[in-house]
Amino acid sequence: MFTPRGNRDPLDGRFDQLDRPGRAIASLARRPVWPVLAMVALTAGIAWWFLLSMAGSIAGIEGSARPLGPGMSLFARFLPVDPGSFAAIIADLCLSGGSSPMTADGSFLSLAFALFVMWFAMSAAMMLPVAAPMIRTYAEIADTAAGRGDPVVHPAVLAAGYLFVWALAAMLFTIVQMLIGTFTGASVTAPVRGVIAGIILLGAGAYQFTSLKQACLNKCRNPFTTLFSRWQTNARGVFRLGMEQGVWCLGCCWALMLIMLAVGSMNVVWMAALTVFTFLEKTGAGRVTTQAGGAIVSLWGVALIWGALT
Repeated sequence: MFTPRGNRDPLDGRFDQLDRPGRAIASLARRPVWPVLAMVALTAGIAWWFLLSMAGSIAGIEGSARPLGPGMSLFARFLPVDPGSFAAIIADLCLSGGSSPMTADGSFLSLAFALFVMWFAMSAAMMLPVAAPMIRTYAEIADTAAGRGDPVVHPAVLAAGYLFVWALAAMLFTIVQMLIGTFTGASVTAPVRGVIAGIILLGAGAYQFTSLKQACLNKCRNPFTTLFSRWQTNARGVFRLGMEQGVWCLGCCWALMLIMLAVGSMNVVWMAALTVFTFLEKTGAGRVTTQAGGAIVSLWGVALIWGALT
């Protein structure tokens, strides 16, 4: 909980009796916006490093970057490789599923766990940066409330609720990927190809034009209205508020996340590209970015389906 300021701050915010580092820490503690954004950046950075290390391990085990998907061959040499690390273990578990993950003897639970970790790390890496404006908005409202002496809950609780929704989504993505891997006989780390890839892309592109997509996007673009109107002063309520924001974000981005199946679930180049696109989409206005992206992805999907059938 943040400490209310009000008239109970005898130093009136100057902290003159502290040394320079102490004054800096005290000032940050009184205005939590930047520490909160630093927390978000650190968490996302750890997730990105894990994914980069995992991709490097897969490239090392396979002997090339080809299984990682298009564009990765240019960056494979720069990927970190840490044998024996948690990322390397998860990468090995993903590859151990082979071409029939649903029937691989003794590997089903291990593969499911590895894919869940991968999808959750991917969600944190891609979605926490685009959630930063929402978390900042909450921190600013909380800071104002604390200044009046009202009880407020730490923004980390809001972020935890947000990530909880994406953890549930990671379970669903894991199931979808394992089912597709069983149906196609392809490795779970390799890009889906042919008609199935085209259907995924066409569906993701078409979703960009739906009213549900626009409704969720509007909620993501304007978090202040929801946060202010549904303000909570206890941890459970703020956690639910984070979950609500996570649901809107999931409704906005689930189809974009599935594009990773068509380009390679460990393709960090496409992860970065989709992160930038999602950030521009959520911080922009109008429908130009959303519909332009939808049109490109839809045409790509049609081209893949046409090529596979002909």
